[in-house]
Amino acid sequence: MEPSDAARPGPGRAVLVLSPRLLLLPLLPALLGRGLRAGAAASSSGAAAEDSSAMEELATEKEAEESHRQDSVSLLTFILLLTLTILTIWLFKHRRVRFLHETGLAMIYGLIVGVILRYGIPATSGHDKSLSCTQEDRAFSTLLVNVSGKFFEYTLKGEISPGKINSVEQNDMLRKVTFDPEVFFNILLPPIIFHAGYSLKKRHFFRNLGSILAYAFLGTAVSCFIIGNLMYGVVKLMKIVGQLSDKFYYTDCLFFGAIISATDPVTVLAIFNELHADVDLYALLFGESVLNDAVAIVLSSSIVAYQPAGLNTHAFDAAAFFKSVGIFLGIFSGSFTMGAVTGVVTALVTKFTKLHCFPLLETALFFLMSWSTFLLAEACGFTGVVAVLFCGITQAHYTYNNLSVESRSRSKQLFEVLHFLAENFIFSYMGLALFTFQKHVFSLIFIIGAFVAIFLGRAAHIYPLSFFLNLGRRHKIGWNFQHMMMFSGLRGAMAFALAIRDTASYARQMMFTTTLLIVFFTVWVIGGGTTPMLSWLNIRVGVDPDQDPPPNNDSFQVLQGDGLDSVGGSRTKQESAWIFRLWYSFDHNYLKPILTHSGPPLTTTLPAWCGLLARCLTSPQVYDNQEPLREDDSDFILTEGDLTLTNGDSTVTANGSSSSYTASTSLEGGRRTKNSSEEVLERDLVMGDQKVSSRGTPLVFPLQENA
Repeated sequence: MEPSDAARPGPGRAVLVLSPRLLLLPLLPALLGRGLRAGAAASSSGAAAEDSSAMEELATEKEAEESHRQDSVSLLTFILLLTLTILTIWLFKHRRVRFLHETGLAMIYGLIVGVILRYGIPATSGHDKSLSCTQEDRAFSTLLVNVSGKFFEYTLKGEISPGKINSVEQNDMLRKVTFDPEVFFNILLPPIIFHAGYSLKKRHFFRNLGSILAYAFLGTAVSCFIIGNLMYGVVKLMKIVGQLSDKFYYTDCLFFGAIISATDPVTVLAIFNELHADVDLYALLFGESVLNDAVAIVLSSSIVAYQPAGLNTHAFDAAAFFKSVGIFLGIFSGSFTMGAVTGVVTALVTKFTKLHCFPLLETALFFLMSWSTFLLAEACGFTGVVAVLFCGITQAHYTYNNLSVESRSRSKQLFEVLHFLAENFIFSYMGLALFTFQKHVFSLIFIIGAFVAIFLGRAAHIYPLSFFLNLGRRHKIGWNFQHMMMFSGLRGAMAFALAIRDTASYARQMMFTTTLLIVFFTVWVIGGGTTPMLSWLNIRVGVDPDQDPPPNNDSFQVLQGDGLDSVGGSRTKQESAWIFRLWYSFDHNYLKPILTHSGPPLTTTLPAWCGLLARCLTSPQVYDNQEPLREDDSDFILTEGDLTLTNGDSTVTANGSSSSYTASTSLEGGRRTKNSSEEVLERDLVMGDQKVSSRGTPLVFPLQENA
């Protein structure tokens, strides 16, 4: 091989850039050999070869030491960034500063370090040398180079455009702090997504489940196609004015619409949580962002899989379109099933073993099973984000009940810490990447068009869907809620991870640069304006997140613990999502008893001919203690007929009616005929002098006014 312009794969040309030290060291014996005379003695040539070999080994050892030192420095840089971020967060919380969230702070520190690395550290390597493979028509991922009988292996780092051959980055430190995108997907994303599912407030989530699903699935699809079509118009405009230097297809625009539709209102939700904003608004935003990430990643994978038949691979083809839709449904359902099954398996293992006697082993198994869900889904061709999300929801609903007290505390704290560190690491890297990333493509027209497109896409996502949802909701989504949801469409870690995963082409590089700028703007500007926006829209704050907003009827009050609380109370099951109402009885009567130590005995819910199976699957703890294990986040929702209070000879029901008889329970064949959910409620109710509590959940009663 000799230096010359190299052939690109396909119609273009590609250059394989080799590190100079790796390239020159193998050539060292040949260069030294040129200075030897052809008639030199054999002993002299042998001594020279030994000397050159020793020099080569010494240089290789120094190269390895230098590489190890640079790796340590790069990791230390990020650890110091996180440390500085944590200390500044403490200062902000101490001073009650809310205009900048911790993620925005991490991005600022990342920017500062990026500037220092980019412009403050001199180049540490010489010019790379280009070698030509003119006989090949494509690039290879691994290349074996034969130099004087020795073979050396090189790996492909990516394509470099001909105009940028001489501007390839020479700073080894900048190369070290540029991570492989798979690090984000396999290491940093799983704890973030799992924590979102594991810490889900099930009661508020399921009460708004129908609306959340509509926003997450239908809304994300609408946003994707609106943004994609608007950006295709922007690309056409760029082509007309001569600002487009390479190919940018319609499918690329749709892909950008998919990745930028992944919202991550982490800043807004953190402020909501700190100010105790309205629980329904919090549930809608949090639920949409959790499922929206899963939908966006599957949608982007389906767009990439779009392959029309024929020569024009970017034209519309109905068969390819429906195939992509099928891929979307298959990937999502398969990932959902894999995540749920892993959670169920973990629940069964923790139920039928005595791991609770060894909390350390129990926590370790829980951690490994949860993380392996992500990798298992990716290995099987599904989406790990969807799998680990629903694994987290399943673990919180079932496995959490089986864990020992120590393991419950450890698992929550472990994933909370991992979530915090991983999220701040990603945002720090975003700031760093603005200066250290090698392939930025800045286009002012594309950037401005992207901001306009995401604004219009979010508006078309929120307002029309809210209108149709309000037609079937008893508790309407008010205009102030809709405006706040429109305002809270921040972009964050998921959009960044999807954009950086593939930056091989010109179009993808432009998408990544634009996505990075959009994340900066939304986190700093929109995140900082959350508190003033809450005040301007008159959204309630200071609400206990474990309680509900007060009903519109002023005659309702809350009974909890020792007396009345006027803040709010639990809504009836009729006010929750109808999907959850169908699911609730089946889950309480069958799944909870099978997978956990809680719920009614299966001998009371399964048919008589399943008696043997029921006794095998029912935990002994259920027979010893009929009271189910309490969850910190109770998802118990009452029906209007589930609650009856007896005070002397009078009975007060949930609908406020009273009578002079005392409720009784009929027995048939020694077995209760009451609904099992009523039995659970009666066990949870503590009767006293009109004192009522239900597993820490406030109960709502209408108070009859005396004439």
